[in-house]
Amino acid sequence: LMAIITPNKFALLIENTVRNKKVTHWEAVLMYCKDNDIDPTGMGKMINKSLKEKLEVNAMDLRLLKERMGRLPL
Repeated sequence: LMAIITPNKFALLIENTVRNKKVTHWEAVLMYCKDNDIDPTGMGKMINKSLKEKLEVNAMDLRLLKERMGRLPL
């Protein structure tokens, strides 16, 4: 039985994985899902605001997500 984990604890786990394994936030989330036999499509409720923002930046860097409107081009 998997221990109950809060979105904030999940974000910390992901941050540690990113730092220690030198992977993207996306890769860290997918690794967590694989290691814990969890369907990634059900992870939305575990993603807090700060992790969501990092995932969006990763996705934009990988050109998986269009940049949001209203952002000034840099």
